[in-house]
Amino acid sequence: MGTVISPFFWRMAAVLMAFLAMVSVPRAEPITLVTLEYPPYEYQDGDAVDGIVVRLLRRAFDELGQEIDIQVLPWKRAQLMAKQGTVDGIFTVFKTEERLTYLDYSSVVVMPQEVSVWALEDTDVPFDGTMESLKDMSIGLVLGVSYGQKTDDALRSGLLDRLDYAFDSAQNIKKLLAGRTDVVIMNRYGALYHLHLQNGYDRVQELTPVLSSVPSYLGFSKKRQLAGLRDEFDRVFQKMIDSGEYERIIAQYYSEKSGKTDF
Repeated sequence: MGTVISPFFWRMAAVLMAFLAMVSVPRAEPITLVTLEYPPYEYQDGDAVDGIVVRLLRRAFDELGQEIDIQVLPWKRAQLMAKQGTVDGIFTVFKTEERLTYLDYSSVVVMPQEVSVWALEDTDVPFDGTMESLKDMSIGLVLGVSYGQKTDDALRSGLLDRLDYAFDSAQNIKKLLAGRTDVVIMNRYGALYHLHLQNGYDRVQELTPVLSSVPSYLGFSKKRQLAGLRDEFDRVFQKMIDSGEYERIIAQYYSEKSGKTDF
């Protein structure tokens, strides 16, 4: 007489199989992550890719035993590739409603970013922390970049109409220093990096208050079905933060670069 297997057993087996399917197993081939030229967080350095976030991600994926390939691309192209699923993930990316439709975001914040308004030292800008106070200013922005909900809402509403878009942050700072825009809106550390490189730090002012402190994330393309790997990444990255390794990696980066530029 054969053994009768209860329906409960099959239900539990199905649940177990579904769970195992979600568990991340490192893939034999590297996963491909795309990013933008955004020093000091991520940038092309000769044949290599370097930056604070690049080093943090490499450490996390090393812990997972997962090889990664990082490519620096124009930001709009990087976003399109993540949306189409031709790459596995994208960083450092802000959360927007549109991006939530095609990205599985990390739950852990990879890098909090303060977004500020910058102007030449001798420019009188009536900035009071509101976007309305900038409506008569010519504003330098980087094409395709989100600056947080406050700024993005003002851009969508048409409140700000004197907009001057650049392809990257270096060009944006160059235009500010040349007086071609009244202000630029930029991540604080990114602005400081390019101002030092262009010998412009002493010529500008960072206006207060900051526009926003925006969390940025690692996003995995939904089309690649990597939610399991995302969860494993969250676990490892949070462990790095809790142990102090996150801060040590950042401190080591600045220690290495301190001879070149002062942040």
